[in-house]
Amino acid sequence: MTSTRFQSMIRRARSASLAASLLVLNVLLPAQAAIPIQHWTHASGARIYLVPSPSIPMLDVQINFDGGSRRDPLSRAGLADATAAMLSAGVAAHGGQPALDENRLSEAWVDLGAQFGADASSDRFSLSLRSLTEPDLLQRAVALAAHQLAAPAWPEAVWQRDRERTLAALKEAGNRPATQAGRAFARAVYGNHPYGFEPDAASLNAITVADMRSFYRRHVAACRAQVSLVGAIDRAQADRIVEQLMAAVKPHACQPLPPLPEVAALERAAEVRLPFEAAQAQVLIGQPGVPRNDPDHFPLLVGNYILGGGGFVSRLTTEVREKRGLSYSVYSYFSPGLHAGAFQLGLSTRPDQAEQAVGVARQVVQQFVEQGPTEVELQAAKDFLINGFALRIDSNRKLLDNVSNIAWHGLPLDYLDTWTDQVQKIGVNDIRRAFSRVLQPHRMVTVLVGAKP
Repeated sequence: MTSTRFQSMIRRARSASLAASLLVLNVLLPAQAAIPIQHWTHASGARIYLVPSPSIPMLDVQINFDGGSRRDPLSRAGLADATAAMLSAGVAAHGGQPALDENRLSEAWVDLGAQFGADASSDRFSLSLRSLTEPDLLQRAVALAAHQLAAPAWPEAVWQRDRERTLAALKEAGNRPATQAGRAFARAVYGNHPYGFEPDAASLNAITVADMRSFYRRHVAACRAQVSLVGAIDRAQADRIVEQLMAAVKPHACQPLPPLPEVAALERAAEVRLPFEAAQAQVLIGQPGVPRNDPDHFPLLVGNYILGGGGFVSRLTTEVREKRGLSYSVYSYFSPGLHAGAFQLGLSTRPDQAEQAVGVARQVVQQFVEQGPTEVELQAAKDFLINGFALRIDSNRKLLDNVSNIAWHGLPLDYLDTWTDQVQKIGVNDIRRAFSRVLQPHRMVTVLVGAKP
């Protein structure tokens, strides 16, 4: 190892140690301090959201595109995920920079002490970059990220290998009752909506690297990008970083993507029973919920904490676990997205107790929809959520996630500054009204896997 490279490693180690120390100090800062989100549109059309955070010599970047799995064709379910995974499989030679296979690309990121990756959720195709802000390191990290954006290699051999691994993982997961329950629940709740598409052997075998190239070219465009940055940089630096990253994305006409249908409401209750020999039966109950832009987001958030999102202090836990011993764990949550994500209640129980557990859970939901919470329950929920707010933004990564959500869903730039006020003003009547509007307990899907009749 050369002396120069050894010294560089020492500098990176010291910088990482300093970053970790400053992160601890940053967590201790007042949680209610204003979070100034700067927003502007770059010349490329990319929309930029910046939170300067000078206390830590680190930068986190997330770039979101409308290219999640909801854009997968049914015959190629899993395409967005495969495209995201293959983005790290190597780069072709580009702009005077050499080609790198997946191992050399990974080593290049390790040498920089930085990270770059891609991920696909239901709604978004996301790219993320993390680097220390030491000028030389940051410059090289942004250059390598730009290379990876500009010239993914899409090696056929790597896709063939990864597809076999994915198929094996899918087959193994299919032997688990929880997987079978989740798949059946998604089909029943979402119907023909892309939120319910699940990759299988047929769809994965149909995906080619040509499909990935086409998906990438279509969705990853500067004019579609939302770029969120949190770290020790200013606006001028952010603009230069975005300029370099967006220049790496080949320009093309940015025609609007075709609209997708909304998730249809359930017309009637449905019950799906799947046989499975296991020590625990899996139960899922739910329906389409709301999109993230629903005006009752906060009443539903606070109300669900009381109903089933608060762990051992939730009403479902009290009735199903504590009073009757029917399940060790029971939960509920909303998963809002650009479309109406599901409201889901889940539990596992002894197969011979499944019917009783379902009956109790349904009764709890019905009563909560009709009556809402008590004042005591509401105050306890508010206290927990408000006092725990600091934990939602206690690192650059968490703050970046929040800023990205603000950008993606078009929330007010002061959303984080007013979050606790929004929670504090929720009343019992707000929760009762919101839940009675959104949930229809008599038209929910119930999935039971491994239950005894």
